[in-house]
Amino acid sequence: MKKVILSVGVALVQLMAVNAFAAGEVDAADSKAAASTPVTKAEKQAARAERKAAGADAAKAAKAAENGDAAGGADKAVPSAKATAAEKKAARAKRKAAGAEAAKTEKNGQ
Repeated sequence: MKKVILSVGVALVQLMAVNAFAAGEVDAADSKAAASTPVTKAEKQAARAERKAAGADAAKAAKAAENGDAAGGADKAVPSAKATAAEKKAARAKRKAAGAEAAKTEKNGQ
């Protein structure tokens, strides 16, 4: 009989403890932040424009870093002058000769 009364008593204590902690903590008077003044529409627009500009800059920097480009874009290489037809023909002939030589050495098993 003592064991039954003891186990029922422990169960009741647990039920009361759960109800006591379920109510939550009691907040002190100074625990909440003080109410701030309402923000005007112009202030909201200015803050939004500032965040938008900062976000655009961050996106550009992230994209440039991802692509391996210069972050500012000002450091990009300036393209050289266009090659003339004669220069292109000479370069093509040089590549063709190098390719033929490589194929010859590969064919000989070297």
